[in-house]
Amino acid sequence: MSLAESWDRYAAGNKPRRAVNAKGDTTWLNWTQYADHGPNESVLGPVAGRRVLKLGSGSGDNLAHLVTLGATGLGVDLAPTREKVARERWGNLPGLEFRTAEATAFLRGTDETFDVVLSIFGAVWFVDPDTLLPLIRSRLTRGGILAFSHLPPGGEGPKPAGAGLRHDRTPHEWERILTRHGFSDVRASLIDPPEGRAVGTMLVRALVA
Repeated sequence: MSLAESWDRYAAGNKPRRAVNAKGDTTWLNWTQYADHGPNESVLGPVAGRRVLKLGSGSGDNLAHLVTLGATGLGVDLAPTREKVARERWGNLPGLEFRTAEATAFLRGTDETFDVVLSIFGAVWFVDPDTLLPLIRSRLTRGGILAFSHLPPGGEGPKPAGAGLRHDRTPHEWERILTRHGFSDVRASLIDPPEGRAVGTMLVRALVA
């Protein structure tokens, strides 16, 4: 079974996002594994007029929210069925597109640049940072933002057969790795879990000078 097929199989078991969140919003950005928890898009600063790339776009919900705020968005996902689901859900939203591709192959093959690159439980967690981060940096505009989240080291999470290692890092380790690859103003922290839950979420943000 190929890696794309493994992710397709994993994605088939995911429940679709609710149509409305606890605040009554029809679109929203969720960095964590818990509903209605954690920071919102303010982590990124103003997004209107910015070009956003999401690596591991899934069903497109997070990226679609940023597009409703005035961004233009491109979502890339390894699993072919994710593009189909995302197009069915958000295909009528202007300024938003989806493609099926492996993250490093896409970054090597595109000449597009982006103001924001996102990975929410996505490619940054699963691809060797010494391979992926230079490619991301090469496609970010000056002053561009890389922001990503994943479970802290030791946390359980998605890992389809054949997906390889998850690149679990502590906040300090991410600060060191990102700085080594030319990022600056690195802010890495753990978001505490909601009451009654044991596992928090790693959230990292860095800039390209």
